Amino acid sequence: MKKYFLSLLFLGFGNAMAQTDLAYQTPPQAIADLMNASPTPSLSLNPTRTWALLSERKGLPSIEEIAQPELRLAGLRINPRNNGKSRSGGSVAFKLKNLETNAEKSVNDLPTNALFQSVSWSPDGQKIAFLAVQTEGIALWYIDVQAGKASQLTDYNLNDVSGSNFSWLSDSKTLIFKQIPANRDAMPVAPIAPSGPIVQETGGKKAANRTYQDMLKNKYDEQTFEYYATSQLVRITLDKQTQQMGKPAIYTGVSASPDANYVLVSYMVRPFSYLVPMSQFPRVQEVWNMKGEKIREMANLPLAEDIPKGFDAVRKGVRNLDWRSDKPAMLTWVEALDEGDPAKEVPHRDQLFFLDAPFAGSPQASLKFPMRFQSVVWCNGELAVTYEYRWKDRKQVMSFFAPDKPTQAQQVIKEGSTEDRYNDMGDFMGQWNTQGKYVLTTQNNKLYLTGDGASPEGDKPFFDEFDIKTRKTTRLWQSKAPYYEYVVAIMDIKKQQVIISRQSKEENPNYHLADLKKNKVTPITQFPHPYPQLKGIEKQIVKYKRKDGLALQGELYLPKGWKKGDAPLPMLMWAYPDEFKSKDAAGQVQGSPYQFTSIFSGSPLFWVTQGYAILDNASMPIVGEGKNEPNDSFIEQLVSNAEAPINYLAEQGIIDRNKVAVGGHSYGAFMTANLLIHSDLFATGIARSGAYNRTLTPFGFQSEERNYWEAPKVYFDMSPFSFAEKLNEPLMLIHGEADNNSGTFPIQSERFYNALKGLGKTVRYVVLPHESHGYQAKESVMHVAWEMSQWLDKYVKNAQPRKEKTGGK
Repeated sequence: MKKYFLSLLFLGFGNAMAQTDLAYQTPPQAIADLMNASPTPSLSLNPTRTWALLSERKGLPSIEEIAQPELRLAGLRINPRNNGKSRSGGSVAFKLKNLETNAEKSVNDLPTNALFQSVSWSPDGQKIAFLAVQTEGIALWYIDVQAGKASQLTDYNLNDVSGSNFSWLSDSKTLIFKQIPANRDAMPVAPIAPSGPIVQETGGKKAANRTYQDMLKNKYDEQTFEYYATSQLVRITLDKQTQQMGKPAIYTGVSASPDANYVLVSYMVRPFSYLVPMSQFPRVQEVWNMKGEKIREMANLPLAEDIPKGFDAVRKGVRNLDWRSDKPAMLTWVEALDEGDPAKEVPHRDQLFFLDAPFAGSPQASLKFPMRFQSVVWCNGELAVTYEYRWKDRKQVMSFFAPDKPTQAQQVIKEGSTEDRYNDMGDFMGQWNTQGKYVLTTQNNKLYLTGDGASPEGDKPFFDEFDIKTRKTTRLWQSKAPYYEYVVAIMDIKKQQVIISRQSKEENPNYHLADLKKNKVTPITQFPHPYPQLKGIEKQIVKYKRKDGLALQGELYLPKGWKKGDAPLPMLMWAYPDEFKSKDAAGQVQGSPYQFTSIFSGSPLFWVTQGYAILDNASMPIVGEGKNEPNDSFIEQLVSNAEAPINYLAEQGIIDRNKVAVGGHSYGAFMTANLLIHSDLFATGIARSGAYNRTLTPFGFQSEERNYWEAPKVYFDMSPFSFAEKLNEPLMLIHGEADNNSGTFPIQSERFYNALKGLGKTVRYVVLPHESHGYQAKESVMHVAWEMSQWLDKYVKNAQPRKEKTGGK
């Protein structure tokens, strides 16, 4: 096995001032044991709700797996060895469960040395297609449910670099998939010397884009991207009869019509861009017959480097082109009436269109939307549900309309703020029809809703019946203490049977069949407790207020055996800021006190086993009401948010206010650096994969729509880099060497570290080889846990007492 080393640059851990190579380390055994726990299987229901597939998920990959060759092109990350997506996980085993008898059986003849991905049920619920991903190739397989047997459909020559690789036809016997072209040319060879400079020119046209990563950089990148992204469409039956469809192209979408007579295809064409990812490249969308012959071009969209500013800005031309789920072969789409620009004053933003087979003549114009179209869910010719939204005030509108009466106006059913969880009526539930398309579940002029049931007491998910004529709802079921439950799917609406997920503070999540008429709950799964060593850890939702009276909360975890009156604990606070346009919404309670404690590899909860109190998901609302934007007072609100729980928990005798660390990932890392710089609340901080200089993200970040030149003071004041000299607590920076998240380029941590080093601050900078924005390899996550344990013990648990301070600097 190869030995990999981490790059460390630091001031700290003995006050060294250098860089070093360090072999991967292992954290304390209690943490390592939790990280090695087997993942709980996932459950997938078939469309007819007669069978479920249990997928045994793979654990953490090794650094050898993450370090495999990878191409980073046009926003994609490609594994050149198998022509698939790099860094992708999957399952390693399957079981089938009969939902009528509750009997389980194994799936035989599965491929060896493969990960299983992209699981997809056939419309009749009797077959399951999936990709078998091996080191040197990807193949399409399927499972015969009744026989419990897997069979290989294709060679290991599929192309899965982007989007979905395959889709079922409604006959449940045929699929369309993407394969590597049989006569593909040789892979492009990188030139030893360039043929000339790389030149880009604007021509004076605005093209404001966020700071995307993994973009194309030169002609060789273009050629390599085209080589790996180009595929051939093939139609195949379960008895392996095949027919090629169309010519090789960079296909990004393939969808058969509900009646299986037509195919909607989408593919990319040149010119490519060095500024934006593949999703904004020029795109052609066509409808074909089943022979692969073009019937009509539906859209020919140019390169979209010039999408206007704003979160509800959209691309010009056809959007959301898809089949209408309740019709044999009808296409539907929307087009912007404001050129995609939310700054334009217009009576309507978007319009809906229809075009039925055989796709001749002019499209049928339908609804106009005053706000930006978001989505539509079909039911039948008399009913569909549309959603539209407006970002600036977070408004969302839900409406009914009759699709077969395209000129009839929609009827608003609900409008309100996307931030207002207490008044959310939920979402209408649906099901897969016999053509494999998603439609609303309806019976006797009733629809069915499920939602979080947010309240001052926490989330209490519900299941409601909605009368289409009277617009009244009837509550059929709601989660009750001591459980946290929610409806996963409708099993049989006539019998009022649903499948729910149930958990409690002590019981891990499992699936159950709930008979609402008989008030009876029957277990479907009995997954064992994944972390028995955490039994006895106390969890509570703590509520407190910041100085201006805004209600806040956090999830507090206390070490096993600690009780009131014991010595105050050191604490790790972990958080992530959220922006709000409403103070009332910002203060609403989130989550449930009855949820099971789940841990993932990046969780802060590991340190509750090391004697720390953990305040996870500590509220960090940043509010800007009316014309005020949240970030106009970011620092002031951030410090106030952080001060409130420390004061509350210290007053309760739970924590030692002088032994508190703060940490976060991504925007939480940005928060961490700002809190250390602008307050004296914390003994230290741990910032993972963050951005620290907002001038490097000049066209917006997080929920900030304004660009740097519109709000230079906001960008400067929010940047920890601007105030690096004020840092007077130790800071740990961790970053993945191959971070692909927009805005969090590794250079953000590198430059911030260089500034802090130049100013003589105490900082440790850990670079994780091959890791992206979220860390995957077992060696990486174990080492991060070791780093954090060492840092916390040195600067919090075992540190000399700090002089008590509160508030901002």
